Amino acid sequence: MSKDSSIKAILVVLVTAIICSSLVSAAVVVLRPIQLNNQLLDRSRNIMALTGLLPAGESLEDDEMLELFKSLDTRMVDIDAGRFDTDLDPNTFNMRRAANDPELSVTVPGNQDVASIGRRSQYATVYMVWNDDELDRVILPVRGTGMWSMLYGYIALESDFTTIAGMSFYEQNETPGLGDQITHAHWLEQWRGKQVYDDQGEPRFNVSEGAVDPSSVHARFQVDALTGATVTANSVTGLVRYWFGPHGYHDLLEHMKEHPPVHAEAES
Repeated sequence: MSKDSSIKAILVVLVTAIICSSLVSAAVVVLRPIQLNNQLLDRSRNIMALTGLLPAGESLEDDEMLELFKSLDTRMVDIDAGRFDTDLDPNTFNMRRAANDPELSVTVPGNQDVASIGRRSQYATVYMVWNDDELDRVILPVRGTGMWSMLYGYIALESDFTTIAGMSFYEQNETPGLGDQITHAHWLEQWRGKQVYDDQGEPRFNVSEGAVDPSSVHARFQVDALTGATVTANSVTGLVRYWFGPHGYHDLLEHMKEHPPVHAEAES
């Protein structure tokens, strides 16, 4: 066979392609567990930052963080029913995948879709933090469409189920220097102590159009504007109002007020 033959050239290309694809496939298989572990670690750090359980001024090793995360009272919630659900495993449930599964998700009515998500999972994984036998706070997952990306975060409420204990956006792709201000610690710190609901139980939290006026009657519901990122700011407002409205966690929180949950260990 001639060295310059087209058949030999094709064989070389095919062999090279097979070898390269095999190497890529092997790399995916080898790296997948590492990626999943990193995702779990990243998620646990974002959630644990909202629990109030981390020692002040100290950093924990990865193993310590995961152990502390696994000690949380983690539960599944049927959002539509506003009740806890024991049929699904909260440690393996994937809310994102469920949102695309017709059997595990629902369409958000257009007149209520202020977060612009289209569909949402029927179930959510929530995290409860206890101080002995007293519920200290509950951490809830939220998401909504921003300027350029889907915003994913967690919001922690104190035991009155309206006072914000903390907020964290763990995934977003908004404009650097503008929309990505939603991840800045100094802005998120403003959320602490703000109210989600007014005295009539209506979600009122919002990102202000400017700096919050402390003397305003609305100040308890507001955080400062995001400079140059009005669309992202409005998206954050819509995100909170959707998830704490009638199609979100409202019924669950009302049920928890009327029927205070019991620590999982005490139940067992």
